Amino acid sequence: MADLALVAAVCALNAVAAGPAAAAHAAIVPPACPDWGTKGALLHADSFDSGMQQWVPEYRSAAGSSVAASQGKLTVDVAGDATVWFKPRLQGDILISYRRKMMMGGGPNDRLSDLNQFWMASDPRHDYLFTRDGTFSQYDALSLYYMGMGGNSNTSTRFRKYDGSGQRVLLTDLSDAAHLLQANRDYAIQIAVYQGCTRMLIDGEEYFSYRDAAPLRAGHFGFRTTHSRQEISDFTVHQLIPGNGNVK
Repeated sequence: MADLALVAAVCALNAVAAGPAAAAHAAIVPPACPDWGTKGALLHADSFDSGMQQWVPEYRSAAGSSVAASQGKLTVDVAGDATVWFKPRLQGDILISYRRKMMMGGGPNDRLSDLNQFWMASDPRHDYLFTRDGTFSQYDALSLYYMGMGGNSNTSTRFRKYDGSGQRVLLTDLSDAAHLLQANRDYAIQIAVYQGCTRMLIDGEEYFSYRDAAPLRAGHFGFRTTHSRQEISDFTVHQLIPGNGNVK
């Protein structure tokens, strides 16, 4: 931490020496998020052996579309848009973990695209969130963080913040093959929200981290996709507490 402080101080002095414009720019660049705390108490878990009691699926009923949980898997097999919300409202410093696989085996909905998720989601206009049919544009007015991996037919991986007024601010946009989807790969995913920062790790690799000037500290988590078949397992939510762990 001392080294980071020294670097920040040197950068600030260099900016001042370069002139008022550079100094102003240095002042508004958010600091990095070097600390992610230590995994604390287990707050929630679902082994997907007992049905959908903890989840609210939003999708249009159609032949060949289903969302179901059994035998350790949450299976989302849909011909169109779908969101599957976790019922409990999350808040504070947390670590959301799960495994997720894009199933490709010749099924009618098998499409390598849209391993997406919402977190810290709330509706500024209504207390009750679960009122939609899965159509993507219906979520534009929410306040939330969103990450879409392999969107647009597996050509982009994007991280956004929805500000609650209809603006979907793009914060990260990746298009290289290493950050796109692979068929039938069992991804280990972690989403951390800690002391004003959020980040996503996939198989231990940081895809992005972001220090938010107006952080979202409470809201719902949801799996999101369109026209795909996916299996999800090992869902947990842990508290994050201060410590030396720098969680991975």
